[in-house]
Amino acid sequence: MPDRSQPLVPLAGSERGTLADLTPAGELDTSERAELTVVLRRRASLPAEVVAGPGVLTRDELARRYGADPADVELVRQALGRRGLEVTDVHPASRRVKVAGTVGDLASAFGARLQLVTSPDLAGPGTVTHRYREGPLYVPADLGGVVLAVLGLDTRPQARPHFRVAGGAPPVTAAAPRASYAPNQVAGVYQFPAGTSGAGQTVAVIELGGGFSASDLNTYFGGLGIPVPSITAVGVDGASNAPGSDPTGADVEVALDIEVIGAAAPGAAQVVYFAPNTDSGFVDAIAQAAHATPAPIAISISWGQSEDAWTGQGRSAMEAAITDAAALGVTVCVAAGDSGSGDGVTDGQPHVDFPASSPHALGCGGTTLIADPATGVISSEVVWNDTAAGGGATGGGVSDQFGVPSWQANAGVPARAGGTAGTAGGRGVPDVAGNADPATGYQIFSDGRAQVVGGTSAVAPLWSALISRLAQAAGQRFGLVQPALYAGITPGADVAGFNDITSGNNGAYTAGPGWDACSGLGSPNGTALLTRLKG
Repeated sequence: MPDRSQPLVPLAGSERGTLADLTPAGELDTSERAELTVVLRRRASLPAEVVAGPGVLTRDELARRYGADPADVELVRQALGRRGLEVTDVHPASRRVKVAGTVGDLASAFGARLQLVTSPDLAGPGTVTHRYREGPLYVPADLGGVVLAVLGLDTRPQARPHFRVAGGAPPVTAAAPRASYAPNQVAGVYQFPAGTSGAGQTVAVIELGGGFSASDLNTYFGGLGIPVPSITAVGVDGASNAPGSDPTGADVEVALDIEVIGAAAPGAAQVVYFAPNTDSGFVDAIAQAAHATPAPIAISISWGQSEDAWTGQGRSAMEAAITDAAALGVTVCVAAGDSGSGDGVTDGQPHVDFPASSPHALGCGGTTLIADPATGVISSEVVWNDTAAGGGATGGGVSDQFGVPSWQANAGVPARAGGTAGTAGGRGVPDVAGNADPATGYQIFSDGRAQVVGGTSAVAPLWSALISRLAQAAGQRFGLVQPALYAGITPGADVAGFNDITSGNNGAYTAGPGWDACSGLGSPNGTALLTRLKG
């Protein structure tokens, strides 16, 4: 029998708020076996200069110097074993311990009261049935300060995909397209470096649902005259590539990500990680991708949700995984959101999307691009904002969870809109931008049909493709690339390697010369950016 005599202590940052629009879904089977992700403290703090410096840690170096202490792992094994739980896997470098047991024993071990409920599916129409909790979690007293996060007890949908279908149905509706482009045409307009294809590089793609089929990819890339790239599906936490499972939702996201990368960087291999849409699944997918062999040059993430929709422990665990990726030389490109400066929150206040707001992620915002693919000439590029017509707008703003990073200190990040006088500034989002308006969207092929799709979901894979081509040309990894991108920046001045976006707004924030909270530094000029990064 489990020993429950040891007292429990609160786990900081584990509080779960009430979820709106939920419906009880019957009795929870407490005898069902489940597995959680437990995140441990680092054996030593990871210095900022290690993450942002020119060197790249190997996975073994990260584990040995900044991973989980073996003594902490053994302490967890013993303390949770006394409560009837089993350690099923240990990942020292990412400090993750997988812990399994019955749902009843897991809930008791961490002081949770679980229910079975149904709530809206964030990836599209419909609902999802899942475990649910409110309030804080607890850990055995001897694990206080050792365990930083316990993820997976509450399996509510954690993130939404940031795509919009031109002329589509809610919740991803947008106006009918007035222009559309193949992703390789957009890469040409943005002058991705000539003579490069991403060859020799691997891009990891994070998906929290949906799937792709070989027949769709053959049709799409065949139509572009491009060989089908190397694309491998990897399952995380029991999820798998499931084409046709969500044809108006996650399937569209998967197709957009793969096809943008494959057309814009056809020489790059892709590894697509399919994980459950939960906090534990999201964190595990990023950690598994970052620590893979060979290490990816970039990770593309087109999923997220407002910072305040996360628990503190969930944000911290995700931020730690993205920080590890940067230390390993991986650039993490994340969509900034499609719901303007409010990020879909209904309180009337500005919010930014996470994980785009992570200081170790490259936040990717959106523009409306009018260009001639034949000549590469841009006739107009402004901030994407179609809210007047009932569509979306690029995310962006100022974080209320992360301070201003040192490399962004001279960018002119404004005070948070709507904040009280004297409110401390925060990390500005996005860092960069690219075409995202569905009305000037990307031609893709998903579940047997051609579509035009936009959203900042297209910008994260576009920048991941660009990073792979820049790395091929420069012969180096970039990891946390922002210190190089922001180097020498001054407020109100355009930045070499970027097309400065100076017109438009996303609600609370307005574009202007230099960095702004709608388009970041601007959309890329890949050739000029390569010259700057090599210099």
